Amino acid sequence: MREPNEADDAAVARARAADAAPLRSVAALPGPRGWPLIGNLLQFDLPRLHRQFEDWADRHGPTYRLRLGRREVLVISDAETIAALLRDRPDTWRRMRPIEAVIREAGGHGVFSAEGDDWRRQRRLVMSAFDPGHLKRFYPSLQRVTERLMASWREAARRGEAIDLQASLMRYTVDVTTGLAFGVDLNTIDAPHPLQEHLDKLFPMLFRRVNLPFPYWHYLRLPIDREYDRHLRRVHEAVRGFVQAARQRLQDEPTRRERPTDLLEAMLAARDADGSALTEEEVAGNVLTVLLAGEDTTANTLGWAIWLLHEHPDDWQALVAEVDAALGDARLPPSFDAARGLASIEASVGEAMRLKPVAPLLFMEANRETALAGFRLPPGAVVFCLMRRAALDARLAEDVADFRPGRWQDGADRAVQKASMPFGAGPRLCPGRYLALLEMKMVLGMLARNFELLEVGPEGGGAPGERMAFTMFPVGLKMRLAERARR
Repeated sequence: MREPNEADDAAVARARAADAAPLRSVAALPGPRGWPLIGNLLQFDLPRLHRQFEDWADRHGPTYRLRLGRREVLVISDAETIAALLRDRPDTWRRMRPIEAVIREAGGHGVFSAEGDDWRRQRRLVMSAFDPGHLKRFYPSLQRVTERLMASWREAARRGEAIDLQASLMRYTVDVTTGLAFGVDLNTIDAPHPLQEHLDKLFPMLFRRVNLPFPYWHYLRLPIDREYDRHLRRVHEAVRGFVQAARQRLQDEPTRRERPTDLLEAMLAARDADGSALTEEEVAGNVLTVLLAGEDTTANTLGWAIWLLHEHPDDWQALVAEVDAALGDARLPPSFDAARGLASIEASVGEAMRLKPVAPLLFMEANRETALAGFRLPPGAVVFCLMRRAALDARLAEDVADFRPGRWQDGADRAVQKASMPFGAGPRLCPGRYLALLEMKMVLGMLARNFELLEVGPEGGGAPGERMAFTMFPVGLKMRLAERARR
């Protein structure tokens, strides 16, 4: 039997505090009017779901209710309440079960979708592949991929061509992720690879399934479902190829079992040494999970950061000055430690993730009876967390809606920083956060050292639109560059 832990104690303390105060009913909260029986389900606008929920918060208040069929849903946008919920994972709270079901069906049952003891067991292995020590050993490969991206952008600059920014960044992050996690050099930057193309199609299809009220595809296959199956089948073929290649490396070089060089080798070595460590399904599921989590999240954050910096030239020039001073004659950060030390980039990225979080919503479900924000919630209760709304709470600072990277360096805006949780919070903090920050420092450092930003934005000008497709991405970002003169 599992021993009680700190999360259990915290949950008990909150429950006792709730017992001492009158608790409210979620049903009594204001919220958008829905339809009989189906509630608000048919009102959801999936491509702009995050904006829709934020608009409803403007209309009904920071805490309101939705109805999914007959189920009442609590919607919250207070940072302290959200942080308390996340600290109680995975024992009191989990992702909504339909999300886990869709991910499992896709063959992606890994650390992202696992819960409870299942998650604890898998997380130890996955974390080891993304710790700073392993990233430092991987740094030469990261430099090589970044050099390819630089060469691609230099060629576009010389030709005066607009770069499809999101497509370019997606190729970069796929190459980095497959190299670090699976020991495979896909090089999608120089030549398109089918895997990346299939992943791009899967993201909006997965998001659509996650948000549908009923898994109709179990009973009826529409053309979009057959297309989904085709893309998923091709991705699984690639995953099997990664696994087979890693097994061959372990067979050819048995010493790798003691010192695996990537996540996949570590999982297979653990699987072979102790069958209880990971099942074959979990090995494949974590490969798919890392692919899905490692591509669009970092690429979309980079896209938003580059656009915001272009819109704020003083902040961009301050970043360029820091990079020039740190890199000297080098075109890229020359070492792992040099990249990690680029404080202006980290501040700019932190501000971009606060204003344009790629995960602006979290959908949670209670594992047991609990209390939250003055409401008693039964097992199975659903809570939607508005992550961006919490980070932009006007009570935090007068300039909370402004892009000001300096707030991450001067230490004056602690409350604003705490309210931003782009990597989550509590025990389930994103295991890939160190890699994501390192990738962003490499790309922004390379961009600042070698190029001038001429144009960044949609064709025709204006701010890029926001669209949800598993994560929130900028629509139609194009970038034009000029090469900087060498010092």
